[in-house]
Amino acid sequence: MTNTFLLAAEKLPMEESVNPLLPPLYDIVWSIIPFAVILFVFWKFVLPKFQEVLNQREDQIEGGIRRAESAQAEAKAALEKYNAQLAEARTEAAQIRDDARSQGQKIIADMKAQATEESNRIVESGHKQLETQRSAVVTDLRKEMGENSINLAERLLGEQLSDDVKRSGTIDNFLAGLDNVGASGK
Repeated sequence: MTNTFLLAAEKLPMEESVNPLLPPLYDIVWSIIPFAVILFVFWKFVLPKFQEVLNQREDQIEGGIRRAESAQAEAKAALEKYNAQLAEARTEAAQIRDDARSQGQKIIADMKAQATEESNRIVESGHKQLETQRSAVVTDLRKEMGENSINLAERLLGEQLSDDVKRSGTIDNFLAGLDNVGASGK
């Protein structure tokens, strides 16, 4: 088999050495002309349109990024404002609760003071009423005791004490005697 290759190599003319990787010169020239035309058309018409589309997309992306950043900044500002308002509302609510507690305690204290005053007034009124009733009862008792003592004295003496001045003096003397007995017994 080696002999076959050698024979085939001997039959080829050695004057020209042909490189199988390089095409002939006429193919290279005729290939460069359409390539140059296509390159010119691409460079003149396609590439500017392509660049314009890329620039539009870049502007849209950059604009979207800017809008997103501004929206994010606005959202952050709104969140900070909301948090500040929430803190302020919490502070105000705490102050309102404290005010309500203090007002409630004040109302309770006022109501207790009113109740105490009313109770004292009622007790004082009761004492005055009792004193008035006691005075009336004492006066009635003195009158009845006086009449009973006169009746008893009339029975014992057997005569009538009809004289009012005499009668009044006798009653007063008797009652004074009773007061002295009551005072010495205490």
